[in-house]
Amino acid sequence: MAECNALRNIRHRNLVSIITACSSIDFQRNDFRALVYEFMPNGSLDKWLHGVDRNMSLGQRVNVAIDLAHALNYLHNECENPIAHCDLKPSNILLDNDMVAHVGDFGLSKFLTQPRHANQSSTIGIKGTVSYAAPEYSLGREASTDGNLYSYGILLLELMTGKSPTNNMFKEDYNLHKYAEAALPDRVLQIVDPSLEEENLTEDPNNRRTIQDELQRRAECITSVINVGVACSNHLPHNRIRITDAISRLQSARDNLLSARKRRNLLIKFKLFECFFTHKLKMCLMICKNNLDKYN
Repeated sequence: MAECNALRNIRHRNLVSIITACSSIDFQRNDFRALVYEFMPNGSLDKWLHGVDRNMSLGQRVNVAIDLAHALNYLHNECENPIAHCDLKPSNILLDNDMVAHVGDFGLSKFLTQPRHANQSSTIGIKGTVSYAAPEYSLGREASTDGNLYSYGILLLELMTGKSPTNNMFKEDYNLHKYAEAALPDRVLQIVDPSLEEENLTEDPNNRRTIQDELQRRAECITSVINVGVACSNHLPHNRIRITDAISRLQSARDNLLSARKRRNLLIKFKLFECFFTHKLKMCLMICKNNLDKYN
C-alpha cells in the first residue's frame, strides 16, 4: 500500500487526508484493500477545466496554482524524506467546498532518501501519465523533485490555456510547453482559455479607466502564470525554477490582480454610497417642503 505509506506521516492543508484504511477479502476470496479519503465536494480539477460547466474564474485558477505549489514545497522541502508524486495531473487534484486544492492519489509516489535530482539513473521505469511526465523519465532517470516540477509546470499551462497536453494538436515534438512558450510575451491572450475571456466585467462609462486597469492586470497575471509554467516545464531539469521561486512569483501575480479589483470595488462602493446619500437628501428636502406647505 504505497499510498498509505506515503500519507501516514504527512499533514498539509493542500494534501488529501486519509480518514482510514481497511483490508479484507472480496467475494472471490481475493485480497481487498481500500482507502477512505476526506470527501471533496467540488470534485477534481479536471472537471472544472474540461467539463461541461467550465466556469472557473481567473482568481480561482491562480489560487489553485498557489495551493499546488505549497503542496509541492511541503513534499520537496519540509518532509523528513522528500516525496516525488510521479502522477501530478488535473484528475488527481481535488477541490474542497472553498475551492482549495488538495493533491491526491499517491499510489505512484516515491520516497527519496535525499532531495534527488534528475541526473540519477534507474533501471526501474517510472509509471505515470505520459503527457505530464518529465522527459528525462523516458531516458531511465529516477523519480525526482525535478520531475514533480515539470508536471506542475504543464498543469499551470493547462490552467491558463484550458488545453490538455493530450490535445490532438500536440504531436511528436510539438507539445503544450512549446505552444505556450511561442506565445510569450505578446500573444498570451491569443492562447488563453476562452472561458476566461467570458468573465463579466461590468461596464461603467464613468469608470472606464478602472475597467481598463483591471483588464491590464488580468493580462499581466495570466502572462506571469504562463511564464512560471514554462519555466517549470523546461526540457532540461537543471533549468527549471525552484518551487519556492514559483510561489513567490505566483503570489506577486495574485497580489497585483487583487489590487486592481480592490480599487474597483472601493469605487463601486463609493458610487453606491453617493447614490444612496443623494437619494436620501432628495427625500429629506421633499419631506421638508411638504411640511412647510402644510403650514402655509
